[in-house]
Amino acid sequence: MVIPDVLVIGEILVELSSTEPLDAGTNLTLNFSGDALNSAAAAAAAGAHTALLARVPDDELGDRLLERVVALGIDTSQVRRVNGQHGLYLQHADPSGDREFTYVRRGSAGSGLGPGDVPLDLVARAGAVLASGIACAISPLSAKAVRVAASNSRCFVFDPNWRPRLVDAAGAAEHLRGLAKYTRLVTPAWPGEAQLVSDSDDPSAVSSAIRELGVRAVALTRGAEGVLLDDAGRIIEVPAITAPMVVDQTGAGDSFAGTVTARLALGDELVDAVRLGVAAASLSVGGVGGTGHVATLEETRAHAANGAAEVSA
Repeated sequence: MVIPDVLVIGEILVELSSTEPLDAGTNLTLNFSGDALNSAAAAAAAGAHTALLARVPDDELGDRLLERVVALGIDTSQVRRVNGQHGLYLQHADPSGDREFTYVRRGSAGSGLGPGDVPLDLVARAGAVLASGIACAISPLSAKAVRVAASNSRCFVFDPNWRPRLVDAAGAAEHLRGLAKYTRLVTPAWPGEAQLVSDSDDPSAVSSAIRELGVRAVALTRGAEGVLLDDAGRIIEVPAITAPMVVDQTGAGDSFAGTVTARLALGDELVDAVRLGVAAASLSVGGVGGTGHVATLEETRAHAANGAAEVSA
């Protein structure tokens, strides 16, 4: 059994996207995405041996899905092929990032992932485990799988990735609180996800409140304002990096979380991992869909260096 640097847990979705508003007669492009796949692709691109723990329908579309996962450099040895239907979403590529996706996923095969699917020995030996609030929200069974993995991992990273159509604020906050004591790093978006456990308008106060739950470090992602990193009480401002091109913001947060997790698992200091995560997210918005553009590690490092040069100039 090959022990991965990073194990990502979640649901892979069929992605139907268009550069035009969705309507009758709109041409759609089929791809595969979902926050777990987006994060895993970013982690693999960042240099980590990355495995994906998920359930995928055992049909022809599932075959194509796994071919895409392999093409992204992701280990599929922990993917379970099962009977059931695919989850999917439709999206209009939007540079502003203001729209909601249209999901068709209730009762999907992916949402049936449970504690019995979690390989405890592999989880305990993996460099890091990454999961999100979406994996917790799609079903109670999946939420239990995440809890089991978190409690057995040596480095657990949690991206709240709150989707109000899946879970209300109270439920999302409960997931965060329940996982906090196992969590090395949490990556909430400011202000919505960050304020699940505190209504303060001060990012530093909110990050402190999250750490008080038991989380070791918090990386508040704040768009153009960059990332506020609270590493055990040490506050570091990590500037944003201007994207060369903005086509679609889908998956930018996933790219950040996957890249940071990968570099943590490979031994980088947290602040250095966050800087690379910012650069990877900045490059990811240049493609359509969650994995439309996955930058290589070399590209990400060069972009991070250019961003640092701009800040110091």
